[in-house]
Amino acid sequence: MAAVVNVNGRIGSEREALISVLDHGFLYGEGVYEVVCAYGGRPFLFDRHMRRMRTSAQMIALTVPYSDAELTAQVEATIAAFCERPENAGVGNLYVRLLLTRGVGEITYDPASCPRPSLVIIVKALGAFSSELYDGGVKVVIVSVVRNHPCSINPLIKSNNLLNNALAFQEALRRGAFEGVMRNYRGELAELSTSNLFVVKDDRALTPPLDAGLLSGITRGFVCEICEAVGLSVEQRVLHDEDLFGADESFLTSTTKEVVPIVQVDERAIGNGKPGPWTKRLLEAYRRRVKELTGGTEVAGGD
Repeated sequence: MAAVVNVNGRIGSEREALISVLDHGFLYGEGVYEVVCAYGGRPFLFDRHMRRMRTSAQMIALTVPYSDAELTAQVEATIAAFCERPENAGVGNLYVRLLLTRGVGEITYDPASCPRPSLVIIVKALGAFSSELYDGGVKVVIVSVVRNHPCSINPLIKSNNLLNNALAFQEALRRGAFEGVMRNYRGELAELSTSNLFVVKDDRALTPPLDAGLLSGITRGFVCEICEAVGLSVEQRVLHDEDLFGADESFLTSTTKEVVPIVQVDERAIGNGKPGPWTKRLLEAYRRRVKELTGGTEVAGGD
């Protein structure tokens, strides 16, 4: 099923989408992005994603020349164009990716050569994971790729330059895992290549602090709120390999994956090797809360 793409206000099929090879997003990876799930066509936690995108843009001195209302209108128009296509009839949940780049300019690092940022919005079906993923859990591995040092490329920037993450994810795939756990330069656990990390120990959810070198995940924050609502205390704490190996249970969070149980790290089982009771409760509460906030829309995990 083909995507629909909006490039600077021009909406068409993915085959029709064009952006200049002189765009600094292509040349240098200069840009920021957000991924939003649209449940039943309704973008979820969109305001939080837009706040983070503006923060990321500010950290690379990139002006966002759009109000939230203008961005919302562009996203809604792109979703409408996707849903209007006959081949997309009946598609429920959607994957929405917004990319803002430095824009088209000269082959130079000087941002002054780029008069205006480029905005790209991609909408496609949110592919659902099988129920086995959530019922049986996944294997992750601790990879050798180290998370970017905050003084080189700050992980708090949700940057289009994802080589660090891509290399970590590719190593995990080669080792037969669903995801790769990344350490920071101090050897502490930071995050996974596309997700945030939680461990549960003695009825407490523990997650690395932001200064461990991780992205401030929107779903991570939302899940922290849900933890408190279901009676599971949350603590940001520096974590090491042994904290993960010795966890009672563990899970990862992301916008498109929601809450996924981790049952194996490297060749070691987490807890009894099955999704833990807190993880199951959180996933149920997460999906229930999404339905409440989106007017009863059915929720399913996506890739």
